[in-house]
Amino acid sequence: MAEDADALRVRTLFLSDIHLGTKGCQAELLLDFLREVDADEIYLVGDIVDGWKLRSGWYWPQSHNDVVQKLLRKVRKGSRLVYVPGNHDEFLRDFLDMHFGGIEIQDQLLHEAADGKRYLVIHGDQFDLVVRHARWLALLGDGAYTAALFINTHLNWVRRRLGLTYWSLSAWAKLKVKNAVNFIGRFEEFLIAEARRAEANGVICGHIHHAASRMVGDMHYLNTGDWVESCTAVVEHYDGTMEVIRFAEWKRTHAETAQPLASRSRPVSPVEELAPAARSPLPAPSAPSARAVA
Repeated sequence: MAEDADALRVRTLFLSDIHLGTKGCQAELLLDFLREVDADEIYLVGDIVDGWKLRSGWYWPQSHNDVVQKLLRKVRKGSRLVYVPGNHDEFLRDFLDMHFGGIEIQDQLLHEAADGKRYLVIHGDQFDLVVRHARWLALLGDGAYTAALFINTHLNWVRRRLGLTYWSLSAWAKLKVKNAVNFIGRFEEFLIAEARRAEANGVICGHIHHAASRMVGDMHYLNTGDWVESCTAVVEHYDGTMEVIRFAEWKRTHAETAQPLASRSRPVSPVEELAPAARSPLPAPSAPSARAVA
């Protein structure tokens, strides 16, 4: 199934908050990442296409189309692809439990990892009180975030001229706004509680553009982050180990050597250490299993 012999082989790949159709989408970096990683199963955990922005004005460069084509090619090569819509691509919730060209549409579902642990896979906007009960405020916040992305580009040009390191105004603003009106901590608590209700061992979500992997008591909270600022993803290795990959940082660190992700050697600070089973190509086990949550 692998498209590239040098690709990192993983059991499952989780991506969210790509926001195709916006100028902030890091499509080129995502394409690089998709060339570096090959997965038996791919979950798109919401806000892949930004329907909110596309309704206000069409923006769809070739790189965004290339991302779609790259994902479809992985499906043709044998990957299973499940699309879990978010609030920005909520129009797809009209097509739940349907299949389009090998792509499954599910509102939320349980993923069973190789070690037997079960994870609730959900975008998370269902637990964002701003999106649910004050949509106008969510749209206003989205506009402010877009403006912050624009300012961020020019701000970092000045910082580079001054010899300062990269700092993301837009990521800071997003987290500050979310903390003020939605309390990220409560968001995580709600997601953990929902995972418990579904009798899962953890949750894999997106929505707040803040990648994370940590234990909350006996529950594993994983957030895939985004492909606007952090350029992060969650992968499951063949032994069931879950890992957050921060691709943009790795890309900057290894740009000169162009070292493939699958063959990187220690020390590597931006990316957590891979499970031994994922360091070399292995025969793929049986396909990962998942079922829709009632």
